[in-house]
Amino acid sequence: MPLSVPRLRIGSTEIIALADGEGPFFSPRAEAFPEATAAQWAEADRYDPGAVDAEGRWLLQFRAYAVRGDRGLTVVDAGIGPADGPAASWAPVPGALPASLAAAGIDPAEVDTVVLTHLHTDHVGWAVVTETAVPTAGGGADSDASAGRRPYFPNAAYLLQRTEFDAIDTLNPQLRETLTDPLAAAGRLRLLDGDTPLRAGRVVATPGHTPGHQSVLVTDGREQVLVTGDLLVHALQLLHPDVAYAHEVDPEAARLSRRRMLGRDPAVTLHLATPHLTEPFHPA
Repeated sequence: MPLSVPRLRIGSTEIIALADGEGPFFSPRAEAFPEATAAQWAEADRYDPGAVDAEGRWLLQFRAYAVRGDRGLTVVDAGIGPADGPAASWAPVPGALPASLAAAGIDPAEVDTVVLTHLHTDHVGWAVVTETAVPTAGGGADSDASAGRRPYFPNAAYLLQRTEFDAIDTLNPQLRETLTDPLAAAGRLRLLDGDTPLRAGRVVATPGHTPGHQSVLVTDGREQVLVTGDLLVHALQLLHPDVAYAHEVDPEAARLSRRRMLGRDPAVTLHLATPHLTEPFHPA
């Protein structure tokens, strides 16, 4: 059965949802959102019933997005990765991102920009791969830990907030060797200082989930698409932006980022492209 490739178009720009996997969160959802009330959970479950499985576990989607405009092709985040990816200890690797890219008609070599929203392992998995961690005909991947590492998108600049890069030893020091050092050695790592224009849309700094978390905003007239990264990880935060998430390094900064991005001019139609909610696109 061919992979579904949901798309949303505003103006001349197309936002493409790229599935990489599906699986339960590693801890009970009540621990992830300890402030949430029973009424808030009920509301969230009505809004996104697919986010809870038969055993009551939080069921996550893992996806990246492509933003294709007249002047280039950007990929936002890099999923859970191959079998030897950094999220292998908890996420359902290997991910299907290579197959999703192929289904969308995207060659990794044509991607000119990769925006890494933050340095959590389920968002950087395919960014850098071992030389042998490439999809096989059966859809899997072989890997050899001793092989050299290379950017999966060989011609892309990889964009990361400088604040996030500076916090790597706190967030995950192993990513220095497996991610940022190989990107820097290949001349592909670009550090940003706040909001930055892209060929299609712009990067917006949305700190709180991590110190240098960033999202991508695409605007055409009075219509916008926000590729959220983990600014929103669950429908609770869409319906109740002040509800804190236990895995935010700065809950107050995260709340302010959500309020700022969701509290927009009512004359503007805002669509949300979220990596972990059941459906890839949501009205704000």
